[in-house]
Amino acid sequence: MQTKGRQDHIIEQAVALARDAAPNLTSILITHYPDIETLDTFRPGETDLGTVAAVNKAVATELAAAGVRVFVQLADRAAFRRWMSGRPDTQENRWAWRDRRHLLHGAAALKALSADPTLAGSRPKLSAAPGSLADRLLDAFADEDSSEFDDLVHDLLAAGRSNVLDLAVRKTGDRLGEEAAEDLLGELLAVAEGAEMGPSGWAELVALPVALPASNVPDAAALRDSLLEAGVLPATDDVRFLPGWRSPEALDSLDPAAVRRVLIDMVAGAEPNDLPPADADKLAGMGFGFLLGLQVDWSIPLWDEVAVNGPPQEPEEDEATPEDAAQAAAFDRWRSAVFDAAGCVVLDLVRLSEVPGEITDFLADAGQQVGGLEEIRAFVAAARREAPDEEVVCRPEIIADGLELSLYTQGGRFLSSMVVTADKLPAKPEEILLVVGSLVPLAKDVPGR
Repeated sequence: MQTKGRQDHIIEQAVALARDAAPNLTSILITHYPDIETLDTFRPGETDLGTVAAVNKAVATELAAAGVRVFVQLADRAAFRRWMSGRPDTQENRWAWRDRRHLLHGAAALKALSADPTLAGSRPKLSAAPGSLADRLLDAFADEDSSEFDDLVHDLLAAGRSNVLDLAVRKTGDRLGEEAAEDLLGELLAVAEGAEMGPSGWAELVALPVALPASNVPDAAALRDSLLEAGVLPATDDVRFLPGWRSPEALDSLDPAAVRRVLIDMVAGAEPNDLPPADADKLAGMGFGFLLGLQVDWSIPLWDEVAVNGPPQEPEEDEATPEDAAQAAAFDRWRSAVFDAAGCVVLDLVRLSEVPGEITDFLADAGQQVGGLEEIRAFVAAARREAPDEEVVCRPEIIADGLELSLYTQGGRFLSSMVVTADKLPAKPEEILLVVGSLVPLAKDVPGR
């Protein structure tokens, strides 16, 4: 046991560190140890439970008073040992353990540490006048360096004041034109799709847009399971997809309040009434569908790690880490395999509000690709001249980063083949194949076999 003076000094140092770190933190995770044995399991050699508990309480009090969201996980020896089994016994692996099922936040988290639960705070009351609130929202929107816009939108949505959001959009249209109003609406939708809720204290809606084949639309649940089994998503992102396809066109009818209801339904594990599953055959005619997902962010900084290394540093904009590059490569391999198996092109995983833009960008790229495919057009035309009375199909195969295209008649007679090397492809092979499919029907196997 530390002497009283020694313990006070340790607490003062921790509080000073918390005070310095607070401006760079939005949330913090503190591990609560129920007994000395558990403390020693997590932090070998540490047995002064009283000092650790006092530090946790003081740090939580300081950070909560500064507006940092405090989360608490209860140390579980059995779960921790299972986590460490098979992993190197490093400090980083010890810090990485998370109790995702029983995370405490808000007043409950502070109470678990014997800190003042009222420090969890509450949202300020909103005025009753929609006009003044709308003007305040527009002022906040104009201030790009302030977080007030996001905070106010969250408060209005939580209070059921979507009328204020509608009024702000109308005022923007009247003052600055429809384009400015659309920009504001886009920002409102983006804010509405994420909120402080869910097991980790933050959850947001994500989507996986897919360019679908004209027939034989793949099973959405199977595609979802394939993605999750591939393990290509970051470990700190817990993404849960619903099983059915959704229509991109359905997004046009969602206002910010509806998007927030979708988020609330997803967090509750319910099917969202505002964004129901779409008919797969209709989506095939449209060309696109998407999987709707909920992303729970578990990248909450751990106080033990912050105390040693300081607050986590935000990466430079557009700076990809080696882990990011490895995950991107794994994701590309997975969607190439999906194309081979199902004939669809998986686009990037994006936030729900980004789905229309992602599809627009894909179509723009596809339009550019068509201009670079004259050689393939001529190749297909020559094969059709050779078999003028028969249906011509193409059996494609991705070879490295290039394409081999083999043409057959529907009856199985081989006509010709060509190889397009990677340096001649204006985009990824699976994306090129979507355009090739508009020139000639694609076949997975040689016809007749």
